[in-house]
Amino acid sequence: MKWCQQAVNNMPEITASLQGKVALVTGAAKRLGAATASLLHHRGANVLIHYHTSEFAAMELVDKLNAIRADSAGLIGTELGTREQCEHCVARALEKWNRLDIVINNASRFFPTPIGDIDDSTVAQLMQSNFTAPLFIAQAAFQELSLRHGAIVNMADIHAYKAYENHSVYCAAKAALVMLTQSLAMELAPHVRVNAIAPGAILWPEDGSMSEEQQQQNLNNIPLRRCGTPDDIAELVAYLCSSASGYVTGEIIKVDGGRSL
Repeated sequence: MKWCQQAVNNMPEITASLQGKVALVTGAAKRLGAATASLLHHRGANVLIHYHTSEFAAMELVDKLNAIRADSAGLIGTELGTREQCEHCVARALEKWNRLDIVINNASRFFPTPIGDIDDSTVAQLMQSNFTAPLFIAQAAFQELSLRHGAIVNMADIHAYKAYENHSVYCAAKAALVMLTQSLAMELAPHVRVNAIAPGAILWPEDGSMSEEQQQQNLNNIPLRRCGTPDDIAELVAYLCSSASGYVTGEIIKVDGGRSL
């Protein structure tokens, strides 16, 4: 008991502050990515906002964050379809602040691929954004993250576990991301922690592909009978990046209102 009390007394103070850290957030112009980047910034981190097509929204977010704290947000616009593009994204973060502590692989593509309509292009697009981009970004960043005892958070999906009709390629890509998360957690330990979040119904698709009837049917299958919010995801990301989660790695945490039950 005396040893246990000494261990407790010697424990560092657990804090959710990210003061002085640098975070790269991919797909950060809108939706979950913007909410995540904003909260990491609020907790003290400098953030690099990555975007592909949403340039105006990304610039607005960077201007907003820099107005709160000068030179605390940067911008990088690129596809993440090749290893070189992923390496460029990481290099931009290091060039901006000469360090990198946190990587949030949030960028994702989502669209249906019914059997009979799948071609090389659709497979490449979904696999690149949901699997190979997180892989190549982690590969480009791991040495710097190791120096900083950093963290990687991948954005998975409950459909990595639960099949979604007409979305077989997307589901397979997210399932690959889950295994990548667990494999990297083993390979990059003990210096880098790697976790993933598997959101359920947080925001409906922007393209209007889901009818109100389909939305209501989804809600009926959720024990909490409601959608989550981007803040639900952002708060968990911030936790996984902070010292408060220093003994958590290789986890895929479902945030789905109990739907997977």
